[in-house]
Order: sequence, then C-alpha cells, then structure tokens
Amino acid sequence: MGPLSGKRVLDLTRVLAGPWATQMLGDLGADVIKIERPGTGDDARHYGPAWLSDDAGKPTPDSSFYISANRNKRSLTVDLQSADGQEIIRRLAACSDILKENFLPGAMARIGLDHDSLRAINPRLIYCSLTGYGQSGPYSARPGYDAVFQAQSGLMSVTGLPDDAPGGGPVRIGPSLVDVATGANAAIAMIAALYHRDLQSGEGQHIDVAMLDTALAMQSTAIQGFLTGGIIPERLGTAGNGGHPSRLFHCHDGDIFLSAGNSAQYKALCQILGLPELATDPRFATAALRFKNRQMWDEIAEPVVHRRDRNELQERLIEAKIPCSVINRYDDVFADEHVKQRGLQIEMPHPAAAGATVSMVANPIRLSGSPVEYQRHPPMLGEHSEEILRDLCGFDDEEIALLRGQRVI
Repeated sequence: MGPLSGKRVLDLTRVLAGPWATQMLGDLGADVIKIERPGTGDDARHYGPAWLSDDAGKPTPDSSFYISANRNKRSLTVDLQSADGQEIIRRLAACSDILKENFLPGAMARIGLDHDSLRAINPRLIYCSLTGYGQSGPYSARPGYDAVFQAQSGLMSVTGLPDDAPGGGPVRIGPSLVDVATGANAAIAMIAALYHRDLQSGEGQHIDVAMLDTALAMQSTAIQGFLTGGIIPERLGTAGNGGHPSRLFHCHDGDIFLSAGNSAQYKALCQILGLPELATDPRFATAALRFKNRQMWDEIAEPVVHRRDRNELQERLIEAKIPCSVINRYDDVFADEHVKQRGLQIEMPHPAAAGATVSMVANPIRLSGSPVEYQRHPPMLGEHSEEILRDLCGFDDEEIALLRGQRVI
C-alpha cells in the first residue's frame, strides 16, 4: 500500500512531462486513470526510437517513449469533443482527488472541463495544468517541446563546446530533461496540494506548472551568477564551472571524466599521473588559479592521460577518492554491478510483450515504510475502459456498448 493509496488521479495528459508526473503518483500508490483519444491514444504511443515487440518479433502499437512514462495506470478512451465524453469526465472528476491536464490555456474551458467548471462539481478536486509557458503571460498560447525550452531558457547557450573549438556552438541536451524535471515539479505540487487540502483547507486548488519556468529553475546555480554579477556563462564543453581539472579526458582506449574539486584531490591526481611537479607549480597553486590557467594545465596533462588505460586510471582515481567515471553507454550502465544491486532496471508483466514482460527504469524514490510498487504495466489503449465506466461512472453494459458504437469511447 503506497503512500498515495486511496487517492484517484484523472490523467488527461499526453507525450512526456504530464505522463511522467502522473506515473510518479501511480508509483506511489495512486489509482491513475489515463484518458486517451479513441483509436489513436496518447501521441507518445507513436514516438520511437523503438516499439515493444511481441512473441513473434513483430512491433506492437506501443513505443518505448510511451512505455517510459505510463506504468501504474489504467487506460480509458474518451472523445473529449463529444457531449457524452465530457459527461464521462465530469463523473470521474466527481470521484477523483486530482485532475491533471496539459492542453493549451483555454482549451479545457471551451469544452466545459476547466478548473472552475469542475470545482463546482467537486470542490475538493485538485486541478493541475502543465503547459509550456504557463496560464498567464504573452506567450501562454504558444505550444512547445523540450528542446524549444532548452533554447529559450538559455540552457542551450551554456551547453556545448566554445565557439572557437572544433564542433563548437550551442548543443541540445540529449534526453528530454526539461520534460522530466517539469513532471517532477508537477508531482511535488500535486502532493503538496493534497497535503494542504487534507490537513488544512479541505478544498482543492488550481496548480499552474510551466516548462519554461522549470527550465530556468534547473539552471539556478548558473543563472545566479548572472543575476548577482551580470556574468554570462561561457560554454565549457565537459569542463566544470569552477574547479579544475574537472572535465572529460581521452585515454588511449576510451574516455574518462574526472573532477579533482579540492586541493587534496588535485595533489593526488598529480601523483597518479606522474606529474608531481604540477602539485607545487605556482600557476596552479589554488583552485582559482587552476581554473584561470586550465588551458596551460591541460596542455601538459592531456598527452599523459592519453597514454593511460581508462579502466586502470579509473581504479587509481577511485582508490584516491577522486570522483570519476569512464564514459558509459547504456549497455555498459545496465551491466554495472552497482546498477544491478540497486535494482535500477525492473521487469513488469505485459500481456503483449515478448516473454510477457517489459523492462523499465525503476522509480528513483526509496521509502522504507511505504515503498514504490509496480502494480500495472503501461496499459494498452483503452484496456480498462469498461471496468472504469462500470465501476466509477455507473454505466451498465448496454450503455457502454452504445458509447462504443457512437465512438465516444
């Protein structure tokens, strides 16, 4: 029984940020009902790069993108543009604790499913809106995806190599981290609103979470330098923003990242590299000088590191308590013993998957008294429609058949 057991979440979101937030609540025990378009479902079902395969090796309709953010949910297909579909949502909102949506501002009001309309039905309902730019401001009507907010928030401007370096220029962070961070912020906000309702006010409230807001908050340590001193950070590639050496180095058989962040680690690194003279060189006597003169240091150290074996160097660095790691691919990551022992890859039953199981990344939250549980596979489209309509909305078999015949569900 998770900490949110007994709470019901009506999830009208699609793609990534919204579904990620509701998956977090589902992992913590909430009953999450995922509302999808009849026939096509969540857009994420159609995104790659891979699709779940069945026992015959044929791709199923569900993509890896969709699977990543939709476990511990039930799927109900509803045509939100139809009057009967809107009535289904109202019935579900009446018996739900949270409604989560990520449509553009004003879209839900046009179909009578906005916060004010549903609050009249259920004053305890917590209504969470997740959008690109928020519910207010001149950009609120604009759509957007993760990389747009990396660009607009300045995140892309500080990511990548300097302009004068080969391959220099702004770079998009690979995974959609703004989406995931926005989803995490939405999950925190919904749990906080539950706490406020249940222990203080007795009423729900409207939550406004925006991807641009989150993209700025993610960079607060870098942005604070600008807000405090007007400093525009430069792109440093893999180098750190303060101490040095803290960057990726090329060994003869692969790459390694190391970060000698204090003087003790720096002196130990010089010994390991066979460059003890650098430990006492006045050009590198302090952290500030090492950062200022980092190109000089690199010109001396890079050829030495390049002759080393990366695994042997990593062992020596770890022994000296210098933070470091070889650069892993995903196959390296999930073959790692630490990752295995931490259980960061989970297996869930799935009726359509080869071997009737699907692998997923574990929830990162560890609770000793109410641990995360993996009860439901990412649902197939409309998999739970009939049970939800019957058990929660009060429809009988004849009414359900009529709704299906009219393509409301």
